[in-house]
Amino acid sequence: MTELRFYQTGRRKNAIAKVWLAPGTGKFSVNNKGLDDYFGKKTLEMIVQQPFEITSTLGKYDVVASVNGGGVSGQAGALRHGISRALAIAESELRPILKSAGLISRDPRMKERRKYGLKKARKASQFSKR
Repeated sequence: MTELRFYQTGRRKNAIAKVWLAPGTGKFSVNNKGLDDYFGKKTLEMIVQQPFEITSTLGKYDVVASVNGGGVSGQAGALRHGISRALAIAESELRPILKSAGLISRDPRMKERRKYGLKKARKASQFSKR
């Protein structure tokens, strides 16, 4: 008997999350660590659990994820995106709820490139009149 699992990828900034969703008790495993061990901040944990809270499926699925690239905030966003997409496949009636909350579409904002003559993307050296 094969176990029923749903796979999706989530992306945010430079982070990529590979997410496997399986019916279970609500356990999270992110890079072989628990949710609170990996992220540490409650706000990031809330971001990751947002798709389950909106669809009231908290504790219904186990999440196994592999996350790399970017920072912790981008990784949390990528994980949320991957979970939302996997939930939409697992239960198709949840898709409109997730779509109206804006969790299915990828956040396209990226870091702006540095321009020559400037210190950062937009930061210039201080203007001197004399």
